[in-house]
Amino acid sequence: MIVRTLQAAEQTDRRVVGPTWESTRLLLKADGMGFSFHITTIHAGTETPMEYRNHLEAVYCIEGEGEVESLDEGRVYLITPGTLYALDQHDKHILRAKTEIKFACVFNPALQ
Repeated sequence: MIVRTLQAAEQTDRRVVGPTWESTRLLLKADGMGFSFHITTIHAGTETPMEYRNHLEAVYCIEGEGEVESLDEGRVYLITPGTLYALDQHDKHILRAKTEIKFACVFNPALQ
């Protein structure tokens, strides 16, 4: 059994910081689950272009407000607490945070 707290993981190298976001990786490939699980914060007022060529991702909004633009579809979707979006086609997208947004994210295959 694996038991971790977000607070403890944030004090380790499992916390990764980018220019517009930070992500604490609670489960990684080395944990042997076949997927990884992250709590990610996107900073308010930022715009983050993304594309995962080697991973599928499901993203669940815990708190905050923003939008995700699918560059392949040309559509913009509102993101609020309780919204899930899944990048099931390695979708190119832009995430825009109106307020600070907190997400729970699952990657398959797992990130290292």
